[in-house]
Amino acid sequence: MDIIAKHLATIDRLCAQEFPAEPSTSGRCTAGPGYFTVELETDQELTADDFDALRQGIAERLNDRLGEQLPWGQLTMMVRMERGEEIPEPWARLAVRTDALDVWQTPDTGRWIALGVADRDDQDEIQLLVTVTETDPP
Repeated sequence: MDIIAKHLATIDRLCAQEFPAEPSTSGRCTAGPGYFTVELETDQELTADDFDALRQGIAERLNDRLGEQLPWGQLTMMVRMERGEEIPEPWARLAVRTDALDVWQTPDTGRWIALGVADRDDQDEIQLLVTVTETDPP
């Protein structure tokens, strides 16, 4: 199984799985009521360009399945948070960690899939993140 197919299988599993009642963290997954966020890739040897290429490959496959979407920039979300607006999780955490997201809504469950590269903090490893949530984007 290639790496993109492996990550798509993870996304499919998250779309079908019940959300936890309480916040939790286990391995590479952070979850809470209404969402899962999973680190699909974390590798010190990969560059930001490598992570972006992998994100693009997954996004292309999701575009084929769910319809093409334009990337969703996070700057507006950051400005809204700086002004004191309360942004619901998992969207607030994604806005802090990523510059842009690819976002789709699944027609069968209505859940949202958000895919992005977390590379804002120079102290942290770059990560390819996927979030599956029932919370509409703000």
